[in-house]
Amino acid sequence: MVKKKIKRANFWFRRRSHIPLAVICTLIVMMLLLNDDTSLTLNMEYDREINALTAEIESCRDSAAYYRMQREALIRGADKLEHIAREKFHMQRPTEDVFILK
Repeated sequence: MVKKKIKRANFWFRRRSHIPLAVICTLIVMMLLLNDDTSLTLNMEYDREINALTAEIESCRDSAAYYRMQREALIRGADKLEHIAREKFHMQRPTEDVFILK
């Protein structure tokens, strides 16, 4: 009787041997996803930070290009110097009215 139960349990286990494998695989996947060092939420946060920093780099490149063009214009001509000084420091000629829009 005991041998029959052991045989039956052994047969059942061999037929369902994928269950322990599935449990082990599930534990490994959960460990990879929920671990603090490699968690999915941490990776998503890093991706958001990378995207924000990339956008900031692009805006800085645009600003650098604008100021580079301003510098080149100042080096080439004196009339541009007067234009930039009047625009930036709200300077005016005696016969002009200045309107500042915000």
